Amino acid sequence: MAQEESVLVLGATVGIGGELARQLRDAGWHVRGLRRGAPKSNADEDRIEWIQGDAMNREEVARAARGCAVIVHAVNPPGYRHWAELVLPMLDNTIAAAKSARATIVLPGTIYNFGPDAFPLLSEDSLQHPVTRKGAIRVEMEARLKRASDEGARVLIVRAGDFFGPKAGNNWFSQGLIKPGKPVGTISYPGARGVGHQWSYLPDVARAMVELLARRDALEPFAHFHMGGHWDEDGTRFAAAIQRVVERRAGYAPRVGAFPWWLLTLSSPFNATFREMREMRYLWRTPIRMDNARLVATLGHEPHTPLDEAIEATLAGLRCIDRAEPQASASSVTS
Repeated sequence: MAQEESVLVLGATVGIGGELARQLRDAGWHVRGLRRGAPKSNADEDRIEWIQGDAMNREEVARAARGCAVIVHAVNPPGYRHWAELVLPMLDNTIAAAKSARATIVLPGTIYNFGPDAFPLLSEDSLQHPVTRKGAIRVEMEARLKRASDEGARVLIVRAGDFFGPKAGNNWFSQGLIKPGKPVGTISYPGARGVGHQWSYLPDVARAMVELLARRDALEPFAHFHMGGHWDEDGTRFAAAIQRVVERRAGYAPRVGAFPWWLLTLSSPFNATFREMREMRYLWRTPIRMDNARLVATLGHEPHTPLDEAIEATLAGLRCIDRAEPQASASSVTS
């Protein structure tokens, strides 16, 4: 990386955008964050240049991106409100700004692009036949980015399984399995016993992106990678890890119960988030695993935090357990 390269992060206040902004900052990048509200003062935001602007405003995005080598497109409408109407125009603004600044676009990807004909093992080039509205939009997003790469832009997409982490934003861990801010009494698991599921620890995903960006000049103009993350082979391993962590830290083991899908069905007409969660139920009914061979071949490894360590950090960040005293990290890398 050239000294003091600049990156613009759209969606830098939460989720993968926030985690990637912090890791890029710590890796020596000059990080700009675009957000609509006036900047707040807190320790996490030290050394991030906050620029007031709206991802729906093309001129404001272009102005914020001037001089940037990379634009991270991690912005989403809050609570899935008006998602279909806003997502593609925001991406078009990012593409226009990247072309003007000659910047690389980074998109955190998902598996929503894929339908049952691509399961159970997903490679980067598996057929994309989505079965949901959100999946169809994801396919269109990547198609527009591919066209942009054909026209001279550079694109990096990293797809991962269900996010979890201390500051992961909206995700199944914090909206389904447990209740943030409360002791873990019951783990509501959405999948069925015997059905494997893919999880991704947000700091690991961000670390992979940082390492790929350091090699971006050697990547294809349209580069896309899959994270292996944490594979729960039978739908019990992830919940069991939560039980272990809570028992060790709080002295009791929470019970594991079935997720109340019936409640989402009843509430979906009135709640956009519940409606979107219900639409994704098919991803919990069949084993879906991601092939990370391309990522490992490129980096030599995949950033990988041990499962119990990742879950402990997540539960502490969500205020479900008390924060532990700082200690040396046991993080490791694996293929």
